[in-house]
Amino acid sequence: MSTINLSRVYDHEPRGDGRAFLVERLWPRGVRKDAIELDGWLRDVAPSHELRKWFSHDPALWEEFRRRYFAELDAHPQSWQPLVQAAAGGTVTLLYSSHDQEHNNAVALRDYLLSHL
Repeated sequence: MSTINLSRVYDHEPRGDGRAFLVERLWPRGVRKDAIELDGWLRDVAPSHELRKWFSHDPALWEEFRRRYFAELDAHPQSWQPLVQAAAGGTVTLLYSSHDQEHNNAVALRDYLLSHL
């Protein structure tokens, strides 16, 4: 069974139970690149710059953000296929930088990926 976990990059503690991928378009502020154990930084799976700016982590825009983000993902399956393949082989952790743990691209991406497993 596939498991997709979420972890805020600033709080992430590697557990050795799978693979970890940063799913942000921009590198997280204040984090050294050698400070995180990653299996990959998948910039292209993150929302477009325009969508990210439009959403601006406003919970009132959450459902519309998901709809637009899923449309972007539908148009670029090559960006998320590596995550589906990794999840098929075991546990995957999606790392994100947002303060909002309920309304961010990693939460939406996990839902999208689970629907494609």
